[in-house]
Amino acid sequence: MGDTRLAAFAWEPMHCAAYGILLLPLLSFLINGLWLGRKSARASAWTATVLMGATAALSIIVASGYRDHILTAPHLFPARAALAFEHTWLDFSLGSGAVLSARLGFYLDPISVMMVLVISFISFLVNLYSIGYMKDDAGAGRFFPLLSFFSFTMLGLVVSSNLAQTFFFWELVGAASYLLIGFWYAKPSAVAASKKAFILTRLADAFFLMGLLAVGVNAGSFDFAHLNGPEAAAALNHSVGAGLVTFNLLSLGTLGIYMGAWGKSAMFPFHVWLPDAMEGPTPVSSLIHSATMVVAGVYLTARLYPLFSAAEYTLRVVECTGAFTAVFAAAIACAQTDLKRILAFSTLSQLGLMMSALGTGGGGEPGAAYTASMFHIFTHAFFKCLLFLSAGAVIHAIHSNDIREAGAGGLRKAMPRTYWATLIAVAAIAGIWPLSGFFSKEAILHAALANGRYGALAAGLCTGALTAFYMARYFFLIFHGSAVGSRAPHDSRATHAQEAHPVREGALMTLPILILAVPSALIGILGKGFFTGTVRLWGAEGGASAGVSESALPMRHASSGSWLPAVATVLALSGAGIAWYWYAFRKNGAAFPDRRAPAWYRILAEKFYIDEIYLFLAKRVASKWIAAPAEWTERNIVNGAFDWMTGAVKRLAFLQSIAQSGQVQAYIAVALLGIYLLFRFTGPGY
Repeated sequence: MGDTRLAAFAWEPMHCAAYGILLLPLLSFLINGLWLGRKSARASAWTATVLMGATAALSIIVASGYRDHILTAPHLFPARAALAFEHTWLDFSLGSGAVLSARLGFYLDPISVMMVLVISFISFLVNLYSIGYMKDDAGAGRFFPLLSFFSFTMLGLVVSSNLAQTFFFWELVGAASYLLIGFWYAKPSAVAASKKAFILTRLADAFFLMGLLAVGVNAGSFDFAHLNGPEAAAALNHSVGAGLVTFNLLSLGTLGIYMGAWGKSAMFPFHVWLPDAMEGPTPVSSLIHSATMVVAGVYLTARLYPLFSAAEYTLRVVECTGAFTAVFAAAIACAQTDLKRILAFSTLSQLGLMMSALGTGGGGEPGAAYTASMFHIFTHAFFKCLLFLSAGAVIHAIHSNDIREAGAGGLRKAMPRTYWATLIAVAAIAGIWPLSGFFSKEAILHAALANGRYGALAAGLCTGALTAFYMARYFFLIFHGSAVGSRAPHDSRATHAQEAHPVREGALMTLPILILAVPSALIGILGKGFFTGTVRLWGAEGGASAGVSESALPMRHASSGSWLPAVATVLALSGAGIAWYWYAFRKNGAAFPDRRAPAWYRILAEKFYIDEIYLFLAKRVASKWIAAPAEWTERNIVNGAFDWMTGAVKRLAFLQSIAQSGQVQAYIAVALLGIYLLFRFTGPGY
């Protein structure tokens, strides 16, 4: 790792800023959580926001230093990677005299720098938005420390220089999300949602830990710089036996690590926790779903992408789970009526696209897949955060999450800034040119075509059409729809609520929405050159890694896929057009009346009954055939054996208590009896 280290004296402001990026959110958590949050919720809110703004400023300093001192010095940093700082954390002896070290570092490369910028910027805007959103909430003093802690854990995760540090912050992210999803702890559904998220992600994390140990111990290092080298893949690429079964250690280890990513990014069938996470406050939903927790799995897969690329089986699993989740979640979103759950399933679908893109890299051009997935993480962060923040503004206006209650209140006229910002975000996620989502989705489709992954290509096109449909449906029902039900008069609960509480676009809630509208519209055009030229797989020679050439860049596929943007655009416009006709022109409601709902619609509305299946398995199968026998065994065999032993001891003690009566004559009689027996059996003539 010698060539990846950044000397502290190389550029001192970047070195100091790297420490500040981690310390400021942690400081905010400690100050507000231990003291200020209890004294003044408003002071706590502004302290958290200012410190998060300072973190965003420090991230710009780090990014500038990285550009000026690392990207421009390929002779010093051929892999375009460096360490701002690194400290040895733990040392493990491997028994053969070798030492396996776990370090705490700040790793700089194109994707970590990109993620630090995005997380700090999004977190700052969410904190600013939350000042207005949470001002009347009794728990606001608890909210802002938890928000700072969540940002700290995510920043620590993305700058990790090794797998051990990644896992440490990975678990902290899970704990922070548990606390935020269940923030309204007096609400049973919020408590249940937080427990579901925690349990399912911990299950996946158990496999992550096993994969981490298998890869790190056998490769001799946890460091990403070592694990992504050809020596690590060669050291892991051999068979290991488990009884009569043999496994390839490389495939087994990478698949275990991917299981952690599978759960954290909520790929099917671990997806059920993510829609329920909407029980938390809307700013939490925005932060979790845009650029932080749920993309951590995609980021981890990308961080170890050279190692994953050497494990063809694992890469196929990544592709299949991603492609299926993308289409599956998009179909479900078409029939949902809860504003935040529509966006939650949208997030699931977009995460599936990112994972599918990474999985397609097993062909001849892995660099295109890697670049496309990271590009979509970048664009998705801005328009998805914007969608959630605008949804929160709508919920404040109509005092309901039900999309069927939104359209009757004249929100288009009452909330014009939110209206236009939401339109930009909807068009961006639908992939309409020239907004940001168009360019990143185009890159994903080109990568699938270039690598010959036609199943993933078909899934991407289908997902694009469905995304345009359900997001246009979302937009038209909120701002152009009718009252509750189909063609109902303007007498919904939303209308009455708005009459009692006139809609106002508060400055602190509207400002982040307007700011996010700018990158949602322009970041695709502005960022395309950076991603195609910089966010790539770099080898030790300073150029593209093996198998990645200039032709791997999505922008160079005009000869083989020039028809893709046109087809994707037609499909997106068709989906949006159908939604406009049905929900804006015809003024139909968000859902079929119960008696007229076809079977396919009910299946989509009930999310393919996956939650009910899990509940059945948990209550009937797991409880009856696993938990009940285990409980009987524990009660009757384990505890029963212990009870029998204690009973035997008690009986022996009772017999001893009879012998130890305290009567002297009884003791003399026993002694005489003993003497008699002694002489009787050992004396002369015996």
